[in-house]
Amino acid sequence: MQEHLPNAALVFDGFHIVKLANEAINEVRRGIKRTLDLTGRKAIKGERYLLLRGRENLSVAQQPTLEEALKLNEPLSQAYYLKEDQRELWKQPTYAEASSYLQDWICRALRVELQPIRRLAETLLMHAKNILNYYLHPITSGKMEGINNKTGRLTRVAYGHRNSEFLHLRILFQTLRRLITALTSWMNLFSSVKRS
Repeated sequence: MQEHLPNAALVFDGFHIVKLANEAINEVRRGIKRTLDLTGRKAIKGERYLLLRGRENLSVAQQPTLEEALKLNEPLSQAYYLKEDQRELWKQPTYAEASSYLQDWICRALRVELQPIRRLAETLLMHAKNILNYYLHPITSGKMEGINNKTGRLTRVAYGHRNSEFLHLRILFQTLRRLITALTSWMNLFSSVKRS
């Protein structure tokens, strides 16, 4: 990209940064699980998805289960709270505050004795400029990835059809259907506001 667009700013999507943190905590969890005896493994069995979900997305019943697992294992607890803190980066109001927050998070993560978390911190340090570029250019690749996902799904469904024109028509139909649905909703909203 830099070769063809040398002045373009590279912006790392927050989704991918959070994904890296989730991969790191999962690696920590697997490493800990290998060192535990049967009783210890049973204590953290089934906690994977609780550790990967955002705290705000846990049900009332899931929160005590997660807290119990974190009490039983300090390294897992450290990794989890660092992961949750890392997600707060995207809530910082300004570039300067985000930069300061990221630097602080990296320093804290480098001090723990968990290799996956340290590697994550080193990765974020190496790409800090591109991560913080989000505050200068607040864009994400979410919509494009959604379109690519839908196109991939339609491609898988179209296997076995004799020509590629059918696939193109299916993609066009799906895209137009969503557009018509959105326009209809907008027109209904507009007409209800106009009547009142």
